[in-house]
Amino acid sequence: MPTIVVDVMPKAELLDPQGKAVVGALGRLGIEDFSAVRIGKRFELTVDGEVTDEVLAAAKKIADDMLSNSVIEDVVGIEVVE
Repeated sequence: MPTIVVDVMPKAELLDPQGKAVVGALGRLGIEDFSAVRIGKRFELTVDGEVTDEVLAAAKKIADDMLSNSVIEDVVGIEVVE
């Protein structure tokens, strides 16, 4: 069955406290190669049947209306994986 993958990330201009915590932890582990980490969300929508333009449009609407908070997050990717 095909799956539609939706990636959601915090808006670039907003502070990402989880990402800051990870950068701090990396530093404490002696890993200094990374200056920033941003943490997002990944959703996998399993499709019953064929992925049509209508199904993709529905996934985009779901991503915008339910899976992300448009005030603080952006939907950065929607892709179909088999």
